[in-house]
Amino acid sequence: MAKAKRLYGCTECGATFPKWAGQCGDCGAWNTLVETMIESGGAAAPSGRAGWTGQQAQIKTLAEVSVEEIPRFTTSSTELDRVLGGGLVDGSVVLIGGDPGIGKSTILLQTLCNIAVQMPALYVTGEESQQQVAMRSRRLGLPQDQLKVMTETCIETIIATARQEKPRVMVIDSIQTIFTEQLQSAPGGVAQVRESTALLVRYAKQSGTAIFLVGHVTKEGSLAGPRVLEHMVDTVLYFEGESDGRLRLLRAVKNRFGAVNELGVFGMTDRGLKEVSNPSAIFLNRTQEEVPGSVVMATWEGTRPMLVEVQALVDDSHLANPRRVTLGLDQNRLAMLLAVLHRHGGIPTHDQDVFLNVVGGVKVLETASDLALLAAVMSSLRNRPLAHGLLVFGEIGLSGEVRPVPSGQERLKEAAKHGFKRAIVPKGNAPKEAPAGLQVIAVTRLEQALDALFE
Repeated sequence: MAKAKRLYGCTECGATFPKWAGQCGDCGAWNTLVETMIESGGAAAPSGRAGWTGQQAQIKTLAEVSVEEIPRFTTSSTELDRVLGGGLVDGSVVLIGGDPGIGKSTILLQTLCNIAVQMPALYVTGEESQQQVAMRSRRLGLPQDQLKVMTETCIETIIATARQEKPRVMVIDSIQTIFTEQLQSAPGGVAQVRESTALLVRYAKQSGTAIFLVGHVTKEGSLAGPRVLEHMVDTVLYFEGESDGRLRLLRAVKNRFGAVNELGVFGMTDRGLKEVSNPSAIFLNRTQEEVPGSVVMATWEGTRPMLVEVQALVDDSHLANPRRVTLGLDQNRLAMLLAVLHRHGGIPTHDQDVFLNVVGGVKVLETASDLALLAAVMSSLRNRPLAHGLLVFGEIGLSGEVRPVPSGQERLKEAAKHGFKRAIVPKGNAPKEAPAGLQVIAVTRLEQALDALFE
C-alpha cells in the first residue's frame, strides 16, 4: 500500500494546502479547511475508497443485469423489519440517529441479542464499557450467551477483528467516537467520520456483513458530521419522540432497499422497547366526552394508514401579529390554509391566536391533513365539538377546492375497523361502496366540507 500524505482541503473551492489555516488562501472562506488524505503515488485517491467492493469493474447492459429479489433476513422485530423494507440485506449499512436517551442503543442491543441466537453478531461500543452493556442487557432480560461485545474506537482494529470473527451483523455505537490512525484530527471531526465510514462501507460490501451505525444529532435535530455521511450509507433511520414520553417513532428517510417515510412505532418500558402493532389505537383518545377543537384524521405512513387526533385552540389575540404555533404540522401551511379559510369560507382569523397539535408526537407532513386541520380550527373557533366517530381527510387548494389524496380506500377501511361512523372525504376518494357501518360524505369545495362538519 502506498504511503498516504496528509493534506487540508477547502470544502468551498476544493483547494488543498500542506498545513491547516483558518482562512482558505484561494477563495477566502473561513474555517473550511478539513484534513484529507491522498496517495503519495500521484493521483488523488482518498483512503479506503479505491476498489470500493474489491472487485474489478464490469460493464453490462441493463438486460444482462440480474434483477432477482434481494434476499433478506429478519431482525426478530416486526416494526424494525417494516422500516427496513422487509428485513436486513447482506452488506447493507444502516445509519440510525436521534436525540440522546431516545433509545438508539437499546433497540440495537435488543436486536443483536436476538439475532445472535441464530447467527454471529458483534456489538462494538466506543461510548460504554463491556460491563455497562452487560448490565443493560441483564436489566432488559435479553439472551446474553451468544452476542460478542467489543470496546474499541480504532477503525483499523475494529475491521481486523471483524475479519477474524466474521459476524453476520455488526453495530458501531457510535460513529462519532471512531477514528482512523491515518488522520491526526480528533474523533468526531468531519474527516474522521467520513474516512471511518468509508472504511466500514467498503468492508460491508466486501464481506456481506450488515452494519448498523449510531449517529449523534445536532441541536437542530440533524445528523452530526459531514452531510456526505448520509449519502454513503444505504439506509438512514431517525428516532422521533420525547425522551420522557412512552412512545418512540422510528422513521426511514432514506432506504435503497425499501420505501422511505416508513414508520415503526415502539413503546418504551422498563424492559426495553416493545412493538406497537396497532398504532392507531395508541394515538386516538376515544373518550366519550366530545370537546371542541378535536378531530381525527387518517394519515398515510409508508405502507399503512394510521389514525391520529389533531387538536386546535383558537383564542383572541392581544398581539399586533397573532401567533401561529404548530406541533407535528407545517406552520407555513397553516398560515396558507387560514388565508384560504378567510377567502373562500368567509371566516377571518386575523385577530386570533391559532395553536395546533398532533396527539402522540407524530409528525404529519402530507397534504391530506389540510381538511382535518381546518375542521379542528372551526370547531375551536365556534366552540362546538364535532360528532364522536367523525373522520376527516383531504387536500385543500388555494382556490378552495378539496383535492383527492393517495390511498383513500385504505384510509376508510382503517377508520371502519376502529368503529368510525362518518367520514368527510374528497369526492375523488369516495368509494363505490362504503365500508360497512361507515357513512361517507364526498365534497368538492371547502364550503361544502364546512357545512357538513356540524350536521
